[in-house]
Amino acid sequence: MQIGLVGLGKMGGNMRERIRRAGHTVVGYDVNPELSDVGSLEQMVAQLTEGPKVVWVMLPTKVVEETIITLADLLGPGDIVIDGGNSPWNKDAAHAELMASKDVGFLDVGVSGGVWGLDNGYALMVGGEAKDVAVVQPIFDALKPEGEHGFVHAGKHGAGHFAKMVHNGIEYAVMQAYAEGWELLEAAEIVEDVPATFESWKEGTVIRSWLLDLMVDALHKDPHLDKIDDIAEDSGEGRWTVTAAVDMGVPVPTIAASLFARFVSQQEEKPAMKMIAAMRNEFGGHGVVAAQPDGTLPAREGGNPA
Repeated sequence: MQIGLVGLGKMGGNMRERIRRAGHTVVGYDVNPELSDVGSLEQMVAQLTEGPKVVWVMLPTKVVEETIITLADLLGPGDIVIDGGNSPWNKDAAHAELMASKDVGFLDVGVSGGVWGLDNGYALMVGGEAKDVAVVQPIFDALKPEGEHGFVHAGKHGAGHFAKMVHNGIEYAVMQAYAEGWELLEAAEIVEDVPATFESWKEGTVIRSWLLDLMVDALHKDPHLDKIDDIAEDSGEGRWTVTAAVDMGVPVPTIAASLFARFVSQQEEKPAMKMIAAMRNEFGGHGVVAAQPDGTLPAREGGNPA
């Protein structure tokens, strides 16, 4: 089938390639002309000649709204818009209502996989109506990992982004636990090879995971994380998870603690935050402060964790 893809950054660019490898036609648009297949959203929609037209938006939250409003005027009855970014789940119902006023379908899709998704596939969490999911299913099948897992129609509008939000909240907590364990091992003189210790956990243990694999990769590159700053940014989903939990009266103390630990990292030195930053770097480089060519770190600016 044909699909338009808006936003060709680290995730979107690789998604375009994976969909094309599956034999589908992708018309990609990005504000960076070096990445874009066309010069505008209008040109992208015009090149989708086989209906219904499907447009997948992979953009930062701050520009999703204006893009969806523009697409509402460019598309027609039976077409479908997909918001695949890390958008707030509580905005999806309004976006779906806007599209419905134009007889256009809307799906919200949480996407996980980072820069590794091109080869390994992406986990997809979808919210919206079943009839729209069925239309886009060939694209979902192209993007998801091989095998029976990696895709879920989680529920109605907002369910996909809500599931991804909780996924990222859990990610915060798991990364925090690994990082604190690394800091403790680094501090213990009796343990002489910390990277090898973590590597030994990759098989046969109950705490093995892809995040552990990425952690080991980071330690191979920089055994004591000397070239990683100890600032770990919070990208928003952790805050939203804790806020949703407060609103629903659901206790999430571990996720909340991991979020607050990132706030602390932005204010004072914390060794465990080097590992959080290193793991984030391994799956996409979000919020990582890199060393200068001479090995030194840039000066840090204190203050607001936002």
